Amino acid sequence: MELISSQRCFNGEQRRYRLQSAQLKGSSTVGVFLPPSALKAHAASVPALIWLSGLTCSDENFVQKAGAQRRAAELGLALITPDTSPRGEDVPSDPSGQWDFGDGAGFYVDADQEPWSEHYRMHSYVLEELPLRLCTELPLDRQRLGLSGHSMGGHGALVLGLRHPDCFESISAVAPICHPSQCPWGQKAFGYFFGTTPEAQARWRHWDAVALLEDGYHRKDQLLVDLGSADPFLQEQLRPEDLRSAAANHHQPLALLIHEGYDHSYFFVASVIDRHLDHHGRALGLLG
Repeated sequence: MELISSQRCFNGEQRRYRLQSAQLKGSSTVGVFLPPSALKAHAASVPALIWLSGLTCSDENFVQKAGAQRRAAELGLALITPDTSPRGEDVPSDPSGQWDFGDGAGFYVDADQEPWSEHYRMHSYVLEELPLRLCTELPLDRQRLGLSGHSMGGHGALVLGLRHPDCFESISAVAPICHPSQCPWGQKAFGYFFGTTPEAQARWRHWDAVALLEDGYHRKDQLLVDLGSADPFLQEQLRPEDLRSAAANHHQPLALLIHEGYDHSYFFVASVIDRHLDHHGRALGLLG
């Protein structure tokens, strides 16, 4: 991995790396915040929270806007912030040039339709390649990983967490796209990535948190989800009540809270981030 930058932050270090990804068929950047406990000589490996960002974002939005490093430093929790899509001149993007698909909008899936299938493998990248690379080269404990995200990244966190409960100790989401197969953002992306035939739409269910719950996927631990009542995307795109109903009907523990007056922005993320860090800290053995 190539270290691009490193800044001192709350007695830890906020770093940015570039690595060559076999899954994405190209280079990708990732942010890593190492808490003070990880910087000591002969430091033991620390648990980490992987944060998946949303549409139009990169690996830097959460790092610069969420204000997560202070509490993460206190907890002894590392933060991992991958990019939101593959990038590069040879990576296809939205044919119509819009912002909600392609570059910066990989939806954390493994596409199976050309030309997307060669590079758009964010699911396998986050699940397998990125943790292996980082935990091999940095003092991070691969057995103690949490997963969270915002908007499209919240969708990614829910899907990864439900499909692979043994890989992540804890899951949360802020303003997630809960039912992508039933909202415009998800339908557009899934149509490109998987196709639109009835057979293809059946495969959409593997990438939809509500559908996964309906199909029997389950976690023993509680999912934490926060949304804002003033979020302009709340009903059409995010559909939290679909998630609430599916969780109740299929016995998935869920703490879903809608906060009065908050919108979809990183002002909301920053307002609830300590709640999410503490949720993961408890699950990862950092809080009683």
